Amino acid sequence: MKPSHWMVVGAVSLITFSLWAWFNQPLEEPLWPDRVMGFAFSPYRADQDPQKNIHPTVEQIDEDLALLAGKTYAVRSYTVEGVLAEIPRLAHKHGINVMVGGWIDTDEARNNAEIERLIKTVNANAQNVVRVIVGNESLLHDRLPIEKLMKYLDRVREAVNAPVSTAEPWHIWLKHPELLKHVDFITVHMLPYWEGIEQEKAVDYILYRMHELKEAYPNKPIIIGEVGWPSEGRTRMNAKTGLAEQATFLRRFLARAIKEKYVYYVIEAFDQPWKSNSLERGVGSYWGVYNADREPKFPFHAPIVNIPQWYVLAGASVIVGLLTLTLLFLDSKSLRKRGRFFLAILAYAVASLAVWVVYNYSQQYLSRGAVVFGFLLAIGMIGVIMVLFAEAHEWAEAAWVHARRRTLEPMASVPDEQLPWVSVHVPAYNEPPDMMILTLDALAKLDYPRFEVLVIDNNTRDPAIWEPVRDHCAKLGERFRFFHVDPLAGFKAGALNYALNHTDPRAEVIAVIDSDYLVERTWLRDLTPQFLKPEIAIVQAPQDYYDQNESLFKSMCYAEYRGFFYIGMITRNERNAIIQHGTMTMVRRKALEEVNGWAEWCITEDAELGLRIFEKGYQATYIPRSYGRGLMPDTFIDYKKQRLRWAYGAVRIMRAHLAELFGWRPSKLTWGQRYHFLAGWMPWLGDGLNLLFNIIALGWSLAMIAAPQYADAPSVVFSILPLILFGFKILKHLHLYYTNVGIKPLHSLAAAIAGLSLTHTISLAMMQGFFGGDKPFFRTPKQAQGHRFLHALGAAREETLLMLAFWVAAWGVKTRVGFDFFDTRVWVMVLLVQSMPYAISLLMAGISGLPEARKVTPLPAPNEVAAHPGG
Repeated sequence: MKPSHWMVVGAVSLITFSLWAWFNQPLEEPLWPDRVMGFAFSPYRADQDPQKNIHPTVEQIDEDLALLAGKTYAVRSYTVEGVLAEIPRLAHKHGINVMVGGWIDTDEARNNAEIERLIKTVNANAQNVVRVIVGNESLLHDRLPIEKLMKYLDRVREAVNAPVSTAEPWHIWLKHPELLKHVDFITVHMLPYWEGIEQEKAVDYILYRMHELKEAYPNKPIIIGEVGWPSEGRTRMNAKTGLAEQATFLRRFLARAIKEKYVYYVIEAFDQPWKSNSLERGVGSYWGVYNADREPKFPFHAPIVNIPQWYVLAGASVIVGLLTLTLLFLDSKSLRKRGRFFLAILAYAVASLAVWVVYNYSQQYLSRGAVVFGFLLAIGMIGVIMVLFAEAHEWAEAAWVHARRRTLEPMASVPDEQLPWVSVHVPAYNEPPDMMILTLDALAKLDYPRFEVLVIDNNTRDPAIWEPVRDHCAKLGERFRFFHVDPLAGFKAGALNYALNHTDPRAEVIAVIDSDYLVERTWLRDLTPQFLKPEIAIVQAPQDYYDQNESLFKSMCYAEYRGFFYIGMITRNERNAIIQHGTMTMVRRKALEEVNGWAEWCITEDAELGLRIFEKGYQATYIPRSYGRGLMPDTFIDYKKQRLRWAYGAVRIMRAHLAELFGWRPSKLTWGQRYHFLAGWMPWLGDGLNLLFNIIALGWSLAMIAAPQYADAPSVVFSILPLILFGFKILKHLHLYYTNVGIKPLHSLAAAIAGLSLTHTISLAMMQGFFGGDKPFFRTPKQAQGHRFLHALGAAREETLLMLAFWVAAWGVKTRVGFDFFDTRVWVMVLLVQSMPYAISLLMAGISGLPEARKVTPLPAPNEVAAHPGG
């Protein structure tokens, strides 16, 4: 990299490191007490799960209690089933008191057995059982009627000497004052996270609720049976999870609890990975002060740092960002400082995000299924990032360069005797004769000394269509030759190969236009001098149209077309990697014959030919000036079919040339050409994967709606990426259409709408191109009758169904799951954003079927757009 590049790298690296440091500033909080009042105690290890009947051993429980000895006065258990009935006896060995719990649920027989075990355990360990809890949030979760719970409480109170209660959140106690007669004290759960309370306000919130309970029940002792904060999991309303949040909350609460003389039990001593499959789902695993390996999760006396090893992650971010930026800066000598900073900031931001995601995922308790799922999500994330960088690189090279490396202007005029002999080929199939006669008349007016025109009509059955064209060619003189061939295989490529075989031997250049194009008189004279350079094999001018003002629909299509020809083609031309188009193109005859003519197997034979010529080491040049104008599709269905053909053909080309593009098979392609062809197709490939994402998203949403207690919204880290990419592409579009295409924001928006309306079409083309067979060539109809409005809407049937599916899914998720979790809100937003291209397709279909043509403000002519190096 150049010294100026290193300056950019150094500046952005410093900013990156500084941001990591800023987000991980040490927080001074109250010190952890020598002993906490009590811990909620579940002794399950990472590989154990009570739901699968895999329990800890007595030795493991003893080890856990030994670890807590001297750090707490008491522990709270939740059941006396199986080995857990040993907790009071083992705790006594280590000088720890116990608040023993009995688990109550919907099974009456099981409840009776649990009650009997509870009474037996309490009476057998009277020396250190200080309290007894019958049921844990049984009323909150509707496990049994309150009358039955009160009977259980009375039964236990009669059988033991220790004080007895049940554990519920504060609002359940306030709702059921009748419960007070059946308990000796109130055990309240204070878990502000579940109520969506911001961590900074959580301690004050607990004090407020405790005061409320004391006011309501002044004669009953109140202890806090559970108080804590999760170190990992989903943001619930205003309650954000995190290690720093957990440590800060607990250290502040414990300091305040000492002042207020609260009796409390911190939930919990150890993380419980098995709870990820419980009602608490993902967040349930992360309430422990110690992790599943029995290590403290945060410092008890030192300042709190969000990510203690942040400097390692910062260093990794800088290294990953530097490697990414090195690739982006390859062959970037024309980039201005603004463009380099833009790419550097993006590269380091994405690197930091990726490093943080990997770190965050590595801190979680992952099952095999979660690992596989995370791997698949990571692949999807990498795909999104690759598309993002491809879009960003084109944005930078289109907008922020010093100057273009290759000329975008025609060469100076040369004497007639030096101009090459040109054969103009006009393939046609079933085209309106009046339209073709106009095309031929324009060709007849060409200001050029040596050329011929070959019209090849293939497979048109009706003589009334092709005979007037034949007769008109005869009138125009010997320069014009007409061929009607029926049958002729190979579609358009077959017609062009037929013309090549009948071309005048003197012709050095083959020029091709579509049958609807009206060319300017100077087309050949301005562009053929490029062929005086022996390395030039292709000269391409942009496609353009003259019917853009016929309707709002066509005006929008016209704006969309222009983005490729005045943004993408210009940046591709810098590395000799343009996409050849089958109209307004010229190709050196020798090169065309060297690669064996047009590929009759490919429905985008023009782009495929250009790639084969590049593989032979030839060069192409692009002149972004309009030299001819044709007709656009008249209906939305034809607009879709045209794009389907282009996108499907691109996939087939990629499949056929993959070995050359990746360097597995010898060719003379440069790495710059390989990059542009692969990166240029990447957004379309992204659309194909987007269809797969949408199917999964709808299935996932259906699971959330059908079983909200088991299915969560995807993590916001992954679901937000499509939103970022969508927003990034819209910003890029609006900026480049304004600076490089030179159109107003309203027309730029129209272009964006037209482009988005084709998203589903491109998605289908990608899937069919990879997994389907060959498709027949589809001719874009010219001068077709427009559809009526309702019939036009039918062109977006699939898109309409998908749009409605996303809307129903968003409504269902909001209704069934609610907006308590931030992840769910983001997911609903994702569903609505993913529905937008489908909704826009319906809108575009409706616009194409408007009953009357509208007068549309004309766009500036393409030749009025300056092919400047960048804004």
